[in-house]
Amino acid sequence: MRRDLPAAEGEIVKDRPDAILRAEQARYLERLLPPRDAVLREMEAEGERDDVPISDPEVGRLLEVLARSRTPAGRPARFLEIGTAIGYGTLCLLRGSETATVVTIDPDPQRLARARGYLEKAGFAERAQLLQGPALQVLPSLEAPFDLVYIDALKIEYRRYLDLSLPLLEVGGLVVVDNVLWKGQIAEPADEESPEAKAIGAFNIYLMSHPQLKASILPLGDGVGLAVKTKKLIRELGGPF
Repeated sequence: MRRDLPAAEGEIVKDRPDAILRAEQARYLERLLPPRDAVLREMEAEGERDDVPISDPEVGRLLEVLARSRTPAGRPARFLEIGTAIGYGTLCLLRGSETATVVTIDPDPQRLARARGYLEKAGFAERAQLLQGPALQVLPSLEAPFDLVYIDALKIEYRRYLDLSLPLLEVGGLVVVDNVLWKGQIAEPADEESPEAKAIGAFNIYLMSHPQLKASILPLGDGVGLAVKTKKLIRELGGPF
């Protein structure tokens, strides 16, 4: 991870200068964030030390807020996370809801073991199902319904993640996608565009124009796509007829 200046005590450590807001605005919003507990701070420290991609704290806070808003009638909420890493987003989703379960997918067994350890330390392991494997292979094996899908894995696969997870999502369910502004490279492409930036730029257009979704992109963290599923596709209803 990269920083231009050393972190002051208690300061949020990120892998890039803020690419969206002016510096004073970014610092102000970071000061507004409530302190994270010891487990989240430990995860943030590991993410910085070992260059593990975890959600920015403000994105974690958004996940908590959105998780609390998901209250389906007659059953506990179910959340799907694509890209566990060490479980930062998983823990934020679980903290947001007192009864929800999270199914989370990652191909790396060592990171999943670290995630399981953190969830046990925080007291949430019993509500998390950690699945090892490439998400594109695991997603077709899952059963609906889910009430929220959080996508934060391989950027070049974002569109396929969305296509495979949408049939699992309830109408009215939320799609949350991290890193959709990709370190400022989407709005200001580099001379040699990276595969990740190219894929995310195309994905953002797809997300915003998707016939099943009402979507917006938030200037939060590294950019967050937020959408609600508005209807089923014909194939979800058993068609075409």
